[in-house]
Amino acid sequence: MLLAIDTGNTNAKFALVDDSGEILHRWRIATDARRTADEYAVWLDQLIQMAGFRRSDIDAVIIATVVPRALHNLQLLATHYFGCEALVAGRGAVAWGIQLRVAEPKSVGADRAVNAVAAHALADGHKIVISFGTATTFDYIGPDGSYHGGSIAPGVNLSLDALYGAAAMLPRIAIEPPPNESVIGTTTVGQMQIGIYWGYVAMIEGMIARMKNEIGEPVSVIATGGLAILFQQHGHLFDRVEPDLTLRGLALLYRNREKI
Repeated sequence: MLLAIDTGNTNAKFALVDDSGEILHRWRIATDARRTADEYAVWLDQLIQMAGFRRSDIDAVIIATVVPRALHNLQLLATHYFGCEALVAGRGAVAWGIQLRVAEPKSVGADRAVNAVAAHALADGHKIVISFGTATTFDYIGPDGSYHGGSIAPGVNLSLDALYGAAAMLPRIAIEPPPNESVIGTTTVGQMQIGIYWGYVAMIEGMIARMKNEIGEPVSVIATGGLAILFQQHGHLFDRVEPDLTLRGLALLYRNREKI
C-alpha cells in the first residue's frame, strides 16, 4: 500500500492509497518544518490503526512538498518506520512526465506540477486548475498535459489575517458565504463577509474569463482545496471540484513510475 504525502505551507496531508489508485483514508496535520520523524510516526501510527490497517501494510511512500525544510524528516519517516526509501515527486523514477513550459521550470511548486498531472488524467483538452490554499493559484494545463504557467494571489485566510492584523477596529471573522447576494452590507462583520466572499468570487470569475480569452479554446475548469466547495455553492464557477487532486496526482506518479 502507498502512503502519499502532500506538504503545503499550512497543512500536510497524508493518504493511504491502494494498488488501484483509490484513496482509502486521508488525514491532515498542521505543517511544521521542525516536526520530527518520530512525532509524525506516533501521530500517524494511531490513525492507521484506527482505520483498520497496520504500519506494515505500507510498503511505499511518495512525497510532494513546497516546504523544503520538512522533506528530510518525512524521508526519515519512510526509512525508519515504513522500511522504504521515499520517492520525491519530480525526481528520479517519479519525474513529472509532462513538460513545464515556463521560463523557470525548477521554480514551479511541486503541488502545482502534481495537480497538472492529475488534471490531465481527469479531463481532455485545455484546462485551468484553481487551487485554494495558503495562496490561491490559477494554472493553465495544455491538452498534452504540459504546464504553461499561471498566477498566484493571496489565499482567502491569508487575506482575512492581514485585514484583522492591519485594521485595529476590524474583528477576526471566519470565511463563510453571506446570507444573500447583496453586496451592500449594513454591519461591519457583514461588510467584511461580503468583501471577502463576493470579492473572491469576482476575482475568480475575472481570472477565469481572462485566462479563457487568452487561451482562445474551450477550457475545463477544475478546482481543488478546502474552500473550492464553498465558492462553488454560490458561484457555480467550476466544471469540476476535486478536493484530492494533489493526492490523486501523487498516486498517478507512483503508478506510472516505471513508464517514465
